[in-house]
Amino acid sequence: MTAATPSPSPEVLTAFEAAKGFMPVHEGLALYAAATEAGALGLPLLEVGTYCGRSTILLADAARTAGVSALTVDHHRGSEEQQPGWEYHDPTVVDPEVGLMDTLPTFRRTLHRAGLEEHVVALVGRSPQVAAVWAGPLGLVFIDGGHTDEHANGDYEGWAPHVAEGGLLVIHDVFPDPADGGQAPYRVYLRALASGAFTELSVTDSLRVLRRTGAGV
Repeated sequence: MTAATPSPSPEVLTAFEAAKGFMPVHEGLALYAAATEAGALGLPLLEVGTYCGRSTILLADAARTAGVSALTVDHHRGSEEQQPGWEYHDPTVVDPEVGLMDTLPTFRRTLHRAGLEEHVVALVGRSPQVAAVWAGPLGLVFIDGGHTDEHANGDYEGWAPHVAEGGLLVIHDVFPDPADGGQAPYRVYLRALASGAFTELSVTDSLRVLRRTGAGV
């Protein structure tokens, strides 16, 4: 008899669905299951690419259950496709005083409404700079930041080395077909598999879950 797949409470799922963001529910449930499994290692769970905290809710709830912290890295000025004139731009998260995107206030409200603030450490800065000063092992790294090759590779090179043995690397927006979306996360996913350090566990549409089973990146 196989164990049931872990799932968030109705309250947490409702908070996730109400939060501003792009992750569909079925991918969110796969992320939650991965975070719950990784939490058993007793190490922090980290995501790259916070935006307004939609996926952070799921990581934070899994972290709360495991007694660990959820870490989330973002400069909160928006990725390339979220800038004015681009497809995913949202003018409601532009700071009128400086004229730039600032998703940090919305993110904080998202966590407050979900009752999860105390379980999250927000690391505000650019991913490579934060990774350069991070020294500890991580139970899970969720890459969901910028979708250029420069940013996706920077996230992988900065954070994948910190995934502990048996820990999970999760990559979002993996589209093998260019007609479905940008290719940078897909190329990072292929790079992780080719490294011999990671073995694929599951595929849920554009979400890939891999386990560290060897050394290196």
